[in-house]
Amino acid sequence: MVEFSLPPNSRPQPGRTWPAKGEPKRPKRFRIYRYDPESGQNPRIDTYVIDLDDCGPMVLDALIKIKNEIDPSLTFRRSCREGVCGSCSMNIGGENTLACTRAIRDVPGDEVTVYPLPHMPVIKDLVVDLSHFWEQYESIEPWLKTYTPPPDRERLQSPEERAKLDGLWECILCACCSTACPSYWWNSDRYLGPAILLQAYRWIADSRDEATGERLDQLEDPFKLYRCHTIFNCTQTCPKGLNPAKAIAEIKKLIAERTL
Repeated sequence: MVEFSLPPNSRPQPGRTWPAKGEPKRPKRFRIYRYDPESGQNPRIDTYVIDLDDCGPMVLDALIKIKNEIDPSLTFRRSCREGVCGSCSMNIGGENTLACTRAIRDVPGDEVTVYPLPHMPVIKDLVVDLSHFWEQYESIEPWLKTYTPPPDRERLQSPEERAKLDGLWECILCACCSTACPSYWWNSDRYLGPAILLQAYRWIADSRDEATGERLDQLEDPFKLYRCHTIFNCTQTCPKGLNPAKAIAEIKKLIAERTL
C-alpha cells in the first residue's frame, strides 16, 4: 500500500481556545485553520466560541466578528458579501463554498470548521495563492475574438443563442470547483481544471465569437482537457449551482465531432 506523508511543518497542531465573552445564550464553536509562514511554526487550529444571538447568520459574519472583536490577526479575503465576487471562497464544514452565502445553521455538526481551499499554497490563514489559477484563466484568452469587420452598432444574438450562455456566464471564478477536483490536485501544473474549462466553453458557446476552431485547438491536449475523469466534485460543490462537468463534456463532444 502506498503511504503519503505531509511535508515537514505542515501538519496542523492544536491551537488556542478563545472562550465567549460573558454568558452566551447560543454558543457556537468555530475551529479555524491558522498559519503564518513568517513564524516558522506548524499550522494550528484555533477555536473560537461566539454567541449566535450576537452574530449575523452567515459564516462570513462570524469570521468578521472574530476578527473585529476577538482576534484581529485572523486573515481572510472578503469583498461583496453577496456571492458575486468569489473572494471569500474557503472550505467550510468539509465543503468548498463561499463564506458569505453559507449560513451557519446549514453547516453540519456541533461546530464549524473553516479551512483554506484545499491543495493550494497558503499565504496566511485562510488566504491561498491563486496566481497559477489566474495564469490559467489568462491562457484561454477570455474575451470575444472576431475577424470580420465590426458592425455599425453591435454584434447581435437571438434569444436562443443568448440562452446557450446561461449556466456559464454566472461563474465568479471562486475556484471552489477546481480545488475540489482530484485531477486538479495532482495535475494542476498542466490540467486547466473545471473552473477554467467552464470559462473556455463560455466563449466557445458564444455565437458572436469567431475563434471556435482556434480555441478547440488550444484545448485538445492530453492534460489541459482530458485529465477530467467526470468525478462531478466540481458540480456538487459549485456555490452558484453551475455544472462545470457538463461544460467540459461539451468541449470534448465538439472536438470529437469535428474529427468525424
